[in-house]
Amino acid sequence: MKKWKLIYGILFLGICLCPSLGMLVTKQVESSENRELAAFPVLRGEDGINVEWLSEAGDYFQDHFAFRNELVTVNALLYGKLLGVSTAQGVIQGKNGWLYYKDSLSDYLGTDLLSERSLFNLAHTLSLVQQNLQSRGIKFLFTVAPNKNSLYGENMPYYYSLKVTKNNNLARLVPVLEQERVAYADLYEVFQAEDEILYHQRDSHWNNKGAALAGEVLLTALGKEHASYQEETYEIRSDFEGDLDNMLYPLAVTPEDEIYYDKQTTYAVVGEIENNFEPRIVTVNPVKGGSLVMYRDSFGNALLPFMADAYGNAYFSRGVPYQLSDVDTMSADTVVVERAERFLPEMVQDPPVMEGTAVQWDGEIENSAGDGASDVLKKQWGALVQISGRILPDFLDTDTSIYLRLNGAALYEAFPVDVETENGTDAGGFCLYLPPERFAPKENTLEVLVSEGEILKVIYKNTFKEVTDQ
Repeated sequence: MKKWKLIYGILFLGICLCPSLGMLVTKQVESSENRELAAFPVLRGEDGINVEWLSEAGDYFQDHFAFRNELVTVNALLYGKLLGVSTAQGVIQGKNGWLYYKDSLSDYLGTDLLSERSLFNLAHTLSLVQQNLQSRGIKFLFTVAPNKNSLYGENMPYYYSLKVTKNNNLARLVPVLEQERVAYADLYEVFQAEDEILYHQRDSHWNNKGAALAGEVLLTALGKEHASYQEETYEIRSDFEGDLDNMLYPLAVTPEDEIYYDKQTTYAVVGEIENNFEPRIVTVNPVKGGSLVMYRDSFGNALLPFMADAYGNAYFSRGVPYQLSDVDTMSADTVVVERAERFLPEMVQDPPVMEGTAVQWDGEIENSAGDGASDVLKKQWGALVQISGRILPDFLDTDTSIYLRLNGAALYEAFPVDVETENGTDAGGFCLYLPPERFAPKENTLEVLVSEGEILKVIYKNTFKEVTDQ
């Protein structure tokens, strides 16, 4: 009996030690999870001994132990196939084999809605960008890639089916975009009208046929000559591996059907890239004209070939905030901004980096208060100077525009933004970028003004000496 107890104890101990001892002899396999894994902690840093070393070492082991992907997959299969529950933090296990991205849940349920002011901030910022570009003869178009469960929510699990409202952020944003006269291509409306499902079941994005449709909508809205893929022949291959499937079952991915068009494209990528998710991609097309700058996210992976094939040269960027200097660098005649529906709240907090243009105000300007703004900061931002701050609630309505005046002369309209504070999100933020040469060398006076009908009111005034002061 003692012998069997000893053998059992050795086996039990061996099994327990496998994940840790295996780290010494197995190669670390890259995780498919949509997050950054913990790094191995340092014992001593600049501030002395790292007192959190044991805790950080535990986090490292949890993310890197041997056979992790195998054990994660087995655990996910047991929960997913038997209980219909997802074990991946970012994945929702739907019905009939469907998977959904959990970050889209609040949009689906209609919870955590943006305020009316936040919707204005987003639409008005896009309007300011559009005005700047159009004043230079550059076309502008904004579009939103719908969440998968916004279009195909019938396979969402039953316990996520109790919606608060159908009037979610995107539905509420569209009329505000119209009010601000932003050039907008409504992909939700187009996809909703299609009988065919154009998204992958086990991925969060559209398939190639959906991307072709999206590309055609955008190019048509821009008035750009392009090839239509509606009548093109294609083949179907079962070789697509979904991002959600990889997150949930890293070693047991179920390949899906993908559409591959027979039509040959004429563009070429400049340099070498691993895939279409590279942060920056440049393409050229010797048989087409025009120049495109497109700010996009992961929905742009499948969309890129259809857009690149229509322009003589194109630049695709995933960088946030958007660097509008790209437009001048590429001598672009067209700018497209594509953003996934679930990222709209983040978009309100990341205004593009665009040099402010002086505006002419012919109406009345009056002093109202000296303390209507707070947290006014000025700092260097690359080649530009950023001025940011917050308007106090008493001086802010839903559609209040915010202006900055420098040295009592040059007047600029700032981007209205949402800012994170200790108490949550404040929709009264503002941000403006100016080149250093706009500032006097020794001393500058900054005023913050808000619109009230045909009147601008000065609500803050301050003098600073150095451009890099905060």
